[in-house]
Amino acid sequence: MENTTLLPADRYVVINKSILSDTDRSIIINLYEPLIGALGVSLYFTLWNDLGLSQMISRDLIHHHLMVVLKSGIENIKLARESLEAFGLLKTYIKNGTINDYIYELYSPLTPNEFFNHPILNIVLYNNVGNREYENLKLLYKIAKVDLKEYTEITKKLNQVYDTSTFTLTTDLKNRTSSSIMIDSKINFDEIMSSIPKGIINEKAFTKKTKELINNLAFIYNIDTLKMTELIRSVLNEYGNIDKNGLRIVARKDYQFKKGTLPTLVYRTQPDYLKNPLGDNSKRGKIIAVFENTTPHDFLKYKYHGVEPTARDLKLLERLMIDLELSPAVVNVLIDYVLRKNNNRLTSAYVETIASQWKRAGLKTASEAMNFAEKEHKKMQRKEIVKKNTVVETPIWFNKNIQDDNLSSEEEEELKNLLKEFN
Repeated sequence: MENTTLLPADRYVVINKSILSDTDRSIIINLYEPLIGALGVSLYFTLWNDLGLSQMISRDLIHHHLMVVLKSGIENIKLARESLEAFGLLKTYIKNGTINDYIYELYSPLTPNEFFNHPILNIVLYNNVGNREYENLKLLYKIAKVDLKEYTEITKKLNQVYDTSTFTLTTDLKNRTSSSIMIDSKINFDEIMSSIPKGIINEKAFTKKTKELINNLAFIYNIDTLKMTELIRSVLNEYGNIDKNGLRIVARKDYQFKKGTLPTLVYRTQPDYLKNPLGDNSKRGKIIAVFENTTPHDFLKYKYHGVEPTARDLKLLERLMIDLELSPAVVNVLIDYVLRKNNNRLTSAYVETIASQWKRAGLKTASEAMNFAEKEHKKMQRKEIVKKNTVVETPIWFNKNIQDDNLSSEEEEELKNLLKEFN
């Protein structure tokens, strides 16, 4: 069906599978247009408009209608349609005949939060628009922070306002629905199995999650089956199973060797859903906000007093974010913690030892990382005998109740400079 020729006389019907709003129009233009192009956006809006007043299902139309409205040839329209399909905005069905009949199912775009946390769309957008525009787009959809410290919530609960006996259940109503992003596998798993001798690889090594990881790595790093086979062989364990973290590492290294660069995770900030609740204007809360709203690259540059981090440092940050999957804010806390404890040196072995422990602890937020660091530091103090007159350096945020009278003049100056730089 992929090679079916699209003709101007072919009929189509649009079916709305979601609830579309004016906000969706903004998301399509700001986040999806860099991916699908102007014609893809125009086609999406035209199909949306074809739904008419019912917003449910369109009348029977022919593709010549799209050619007239979009002022474009049929092949370009087909390519634009395929771009909508690729990014989960459209599903297409065909019934072959003398004149082919198409059904176009229209889906909502992802929400900004879902989009910026999508493992593929996020990277593709960044690569298409660059760091400055990417950050501007994130700022556009950033949730406003309001200081609620002096307010009391008086919101009523449902059961406090209505008697539940007055409600009836209704089914078969339309929901807001986004279509999943599907990646057609470019990896031939049968070829991989036949290329690796039996007894070396476990026949059950390719679980659903492992295949999904391999396909995602192949897509992001542009790896073909032959190269993927080579990478997989290098990370097989003694049981013939695939070391998934090891595969991420070798895929990244192969990409870096070919391209001379790494993916751009170090220029991302903490996802909104992992940020501290609004309204915390304490000094500790302001420090957390710095960790959350600063990229690891910019935070390390600040710690280096404005000097650009070295390529080695950036590779280390990439390993923390890609291989150990630490969030940006957790990486920032780790940077601050290690530099303070390790005489202002970012030693790879030392950093990765602590990062691995934080990964096993499942730390996702800045607050979790800060609390965990303080707890582990206290454990170490109890286990070790600290020499007399030896001062153990710790970050200024170790004291959960930071007050002016609890800080030395140096610490107060450091806190002042930190908040001035990023607020």
